[in-house]
Amino acid sequence: MTREVVQAQRATPFKEVVRLLDRHRISGLPVVDHDDKVLGVVSGSDLMRGHAARATTAAELMSTPAITIHPEQDVADAARMMERHAIERLPVVDEEDRLIGIATRRDLLRIFLRTDEEIRRQVIDDILTGVLRLPPGAVFVSVRDGMVTLDGRVELRSDIPLAVRSTWQVEAVIGVVNSLTFRVDDISPAGHVSSAGGRS
Repeated sequence: MTREVVQAQRATPFKEVVRLLDRHRISGLPVVDHDDKVLGVVSGSDLMRGHAARATTAAELMSTPAITIHPEQDVADAARMMERHAIERLPVVDEEDRLIGIATRRDLLRIFLRTDEEIRRQVIDDILTGVLRLPPGAVFVSVRDGMVTLDGRVELRSDIPLAVRSTWQVEAVIGVVNSLTFRVDDISPAGHVSSAGGRS
């Protein structure tokens, strides 16, 4: 998402909304209240309808309720919502519906254009080496069309769901195949060292 969001207030005049869209070369913007909660969205089609109806403020122009998304939702969800509602942008809101960013079709396209090698390198550097602190080569990572396969042995059984969950959060990942085994079971009450390697 883009964190710098061009926005309007309920009372923003029609002409100022037009100027904002033109100045920033965007096709729409969210309308927020004094607490940054998203009330609606003004798009180019709203402007045409509003002009015909002689709307004078953003509140009179906007489409409401706004279709929004939360930052933890994945890219595929955002793409489906844009397609389903035929919209170009999604305000990103926190748990209290306050505006924190905006996701556009251009943002999604940039993510989907990531190469498999870029995804693979991020999984290795950020997750396996960074989060799990595994030695190089402990886990083999392969990526094909955004589908990531993790194959190898980690130290703790509890590392496996962490590795899978973290990999899912990497931009442009569409699925994770878990073929990981573990050496020490730190989840079962008795806990044991696996000689052949357990799988979670």
